[in-house]
Amino acid sequence: MSLYPPIEPFHRGHLDVGDGHVLAYECSGREDGKPVVFLHGGPGAATTADHRRYFDPDRYRIVLFDQRGCGKSTPHASLEANTTWHLVDDIERLRVELGIERWQVFGGSWGSTLALAYASLHADRVTELVLRGIFTFRKAEVDWLLERGTSALFPDIWEEFLAPLPEIERTDIVGNYYRRLTSADASVRLEAARAWAGYEFGLITLLPNPAIRATAMEDHYAEALARIECHYMVHRGFLDADDHLLEAAAKLAGLPTTIVHGRYDVVCPLESAWFLKQRMPHAELVIVPDAGHSAGEPGIAKALVAATDRYKTRS
Repeated sequence: MSLYPPIEPFHRGHLDVGDGHVLAYECSGREDGKPVVFLHGGPGAATTADHRRYFDPDRYRIVLFDQRGCGKSTPHASLEANTTWHLVDDIERLRVELGIERWQVFGGSWGSTLALAYASLHADRVTELVLRGIFTFRKAEVDWLLERGTSALFPDIWEEFLAPLPEIERTDIVGNYYRRLTSADASVRLEAARAWAGYEFGLITLLPNPAIRATAMEDHYAEALARIECHYMVHRGFLDADDHLLEAAAKLAGLPTTIVHGRYDVVCPLESAWFLKQRMPHAELVIVPDAGHSAGEPGIAKALVAATDRYKTRS
């Protein structure tokens, strides 16, 4: 991979954003460097130490935070006051808290969704967008992942995903998973969470990576990922129209943007990046020919670092 060497944060903190939620955040790199905020995936995943490594630490002030309910933020796996627009407000609160005027917004998968939502309301606070594995919460994207699409390519992993649901409940997969993931019975929640996380992480790399999948299926991570992700799926991303984010992106003309997408991404198919590029003709679209969905795929990592390197001297 072409990532920068590992680094440690120069500051860690917690931000009370109201509604009972406290976000864990960190800053690394150069304290007076060009600010960038990293938006992790899921929703319901978390940041990792490797996420600092997409940015030149001698140039960037790198801000990572765990979104509501996941990672080191509290309360764990909470669905209360957890919507796209709560998270957009949280990004702004964090920017103000850190005294940052404008920053680069870097997001992959669900992070690309959140980045577009944030930019749609706060374009004046964004210097550039670096987006990976585009997901705009259109019905077609959700159906591809959770109804009929990936199931045709990975019938074995799909069968494992369906295992917690009796045959009669498979006509409403998302709804019945949500019922289990919000059950008062911890064993029911965890069975569903592990199946959900195992399904998604069985698909994210071009070649199978059992270690990544096993890590995602650990109880603490899986419960937050599955509960929060399913919560957003049930509510269609809390967007008011199927093409909400694509139409909003069309109004971001002139905002420097790089879109990186794996040719063989089966979690978020390439057509979503293609549609976004049509709405943002000025954006650079980099199609990585030998990659799936994961930001850790060598070709995707290389393209993302190339993008942040290209933008690191812009004011």
